[in-house]
Amino acid sequence: MVSRRARALSVFLRVTRRRGMATAEKARVAMAEPAGTHIPPRRLRRRHRVEDRRVDGFPCYRVTSRTAPESGKVVIYLHGGSFFREISWWHWRFIDRLVTAGHRVEVPVYPLAPRYTYRSARPYLLAVYREVIGAVDPGRVVLAGDSAGGTLALLLAQALPDAGLPGPARLILFAPCLDMRLSAPEIDRVQADDPWLARPGLLEAGRVWAGGDDLGLPELSPINGPVDGLPETDLFVGTHDILYPDARAFAERTAGRVRLVAEPGLFHVYPLAPVPEARPVVKAVLTTLDGL
Repeated sequence: MVSRRARALSVFLRVTRRRGMATAEKARVAMAEPAGTHIPPRRLRRRHRVEDRRVDGFPCYRVTSRTAPESGKVVIYLHGGSFFREISWWHWRFIDRLVTAGHRVEVPVYPLAPRYTYRSARPYLLAVYREVIGAVDPGRVVLAGDSAGGTLALLLAQALPDAGLPGPARLILFAPCLDMRLSAPEIDRVQADDPWLARPGLLEAGRVWAGGDDLGLPELSPINGPVDGLPETDLFVGTHDILYPDARAFAERTAGRVRLVAEPGLFHVYPLAPVPEARPVVKAVLTTLDGL
């Protein structure tokens, strides 16, 4: 049963967020606005050690605990935002949980649309990963992300073999967009229940991010990319998320390599939201990291 807080947040999201992606025109207006700041919140900087550096010309943050014993695990976390919005307090809140548990978190500030396309993000993320595994055993590294960031985390994992790089220990994904074409017939039914996302706006954001390329390319839609070399993957999604049908199809295609956790009645990236249903997901993620 969906919690009262989750139902209330669904109403809030429907009123404040979904309208901005209801049409392609509204999405273009949203993309023309400032993306926001990627500077970590003051509270996070007080609690943890935050280092800022440049990798391949773009910022990347390293966040470590000032007090908790270091676990030796590194999480490379890629934030969501439809490929054009900057990292938000929801993301920093989750990162705070990981760091408080003793894990080091690398936060790549990847280039955003409309100024950049996926062609700029790919080499940057490979450079970040290469730098991390230059100092840490890949068996202690986890790639994680939500929404657009989850898409990028999975695409990065798929690109590693061709780059001659070893894969990470695990992938942890929260509601990634797996097929940028959003062509699954079931999306029409789910869209009526989704309080946050709308196909027209997402498609327009995807077209801008693709820079004129085919949205079905494996470099954009990981559902069309290789799965044989992927590490064990945890994929969390709500059933009231238009990205859910593709998540289910992707999990079925991987024949058990991807563990799909579909929460009935929950919205997009619910594990990052301040709702009771997020707690068991966060606990499961921390347990997974402890077991590596």
